[in-house]
Amino acid sequence: MNNKPKILYEKYKELVFNVALHYTQNIEDAEEITQDVFISIFENIKDFREESTLKTWAYRITINKSLDFLKSKKRLKRIFFFKSLKIDDQEKKISIPEINHPGVILENKESVNAIFNCINKLPPKLKTVIILLKIEEKSQKETAKIMQLSVKAIESLFHRAKKKLSIILKDNER
Repeated sequence: MNNKPKILYEKYKELVFNVALHYTQNIEDAEEITQDVFISIFENIKDFREESTLKTWAYRITINKSLDFLKSKKRLKRIFFFKSLKIDDQEKKISIPEINHPGVILENKESVNAIFNCINKLPPKLKTVIILLKIEEKSQKETAKIMQLSVKAIESLFHRAKKKLSIILKDNER
């Protein structure tokens, strides 16, 4: 039996789970994404061209799976919302799910919730640059490799992300 999949899983499971958790702020969703990522890695390992490290490749797959998951979830919420309107013709409000992140201390949960809700309003590239630079604490060079962009592009994206996040935070204070 080939042990390579097990070794890859053991080496990168925490990285994959944590990145997915940063995107979803929900343990169950992060676990689902983690499974999807490793299925994808195992199915495509034969095509890995070693143009980057396995770690960078795992980051890329995790980011893409996380963004796809969130798009899919948003689409399902929209469908559910419109179906529920047709059922009883009453306006319903879909609430943003509460953050279920193990690293969040109870007393800080509300402020972390507010910050993540604002980060979640950013476009995917801006959200990704914030997550990689500030939450995952990657360098600009590492972030550039993961996102397949230049360091200059990362600097520009980060500047735009901070600006946009600042506007979103101000709007939420009102």
